[in-house]
Amino acid sequence: MGFMDKEIAPVDDGALTDAYSHAIAGAVDVVGPAVSRIERVGGRAGHGSGFAISSDGLIVTNNHVVGDSRAVRITTPDEFVTEGRVLGRDVDTDIALIRANSGVGAWARLGDSKRLRRGHIAIAIGNPLGFEWTVTAGIVSALGRTMRAASGRLMDDVIQTDAALNPGNSGGPLVSSGGEVIGVNTAVIQGAQSIAFAVASNTANFVISEILRYGHVRRAFIGIAGDTIELPRRIALAAGTDQTTSVRLRRLEPGGPAEHGGLREGDYVLAIDGKPISGVDDVVRLMDGSRIGQATEFLIFSVAGKIETRTLVPVARS
Repeated sequence: MGFMDKEIAPVDDGALTDAYSHAIAGAVDVVGPAVSRIERVGGRAGHGSGFAISSDGLIVTNNHVVGDSRAVRITTPDEFVTEGRVLGRDVDTDIALIRANSGVGAWARLGDSKRLRRGHIAIAIGNPLGFEWTVTAGIVSALGRTMRAASGRLMDDVIQTDAALNPGNSGGPLVSSGGEVIGVNTAVIQGAQSIAFAVASNTANFVISEILRYGHVRRAFIGIAGDTIELPRRIALAAGTDQTTSVRLRRLEPGGPAEHGGLREGDYVLAIDGKPISGVDDVVRLMDGSRIGQATEFLIFSVAGKIETRTLVPVARS
């Protein structure tokens, strides 16, 4: 049995607390000025939060915040008020994009949600219950969650956090300690304690790009639901990949392209047309409109325990 000839220095709780406080305050200083209060103009009343992603007034929020309104009223933290129009919306991910009628000053940067880990600091900024520009903080509780969108479709790659969210936080940013937006706050479970959800920033970035280019989100449909999971080392070695995560199929739509193509529940998706798949957001990004009607090759680790290739023909998503 060994021994130590030096005393272990005690952890300075004060220093840790101070570092945590500085990290949160610094992130709020960076992103906070970009957060706005969003109110519907005309039609059914409603409000929530949003955040600018460009200096010329592009603002991200939730689809359920804007509802069916074509115009919104935008109020910034410095009490500047302007109106904006809804450029596009995506019910399946609960994301909407607004163009303000004038520049709103500060803007925030969308980070890479694929780099997140459980336990990372998560900071929510928004306007809950009328308490404007409220800040709450917690951690990333889980990644790759699936929840049902208002359209009835399953929304993949959702971030779970214990940062306190309330009605009015919807559409506001979930922020990393580095001052980047890692998610768009979207939902809470009524009656639950410290369980809230945000759409991952990579998914939001894909939706924003589609709206700016086409006015709506084009999607190729293959009929799967999957989870982002750790890729067992033995499978990675068998596939000759250095990936540490992948997507495991949890459900297939009967008669859909995935089922017709030979995929099965429990298969691991390793690559699509040679592009590595390390998470659900990769599948979402690759299944864009250009794949509709095109033969697409899936590299999988099948439930039979073999590295295999399947060819699917995605269809237009209705």
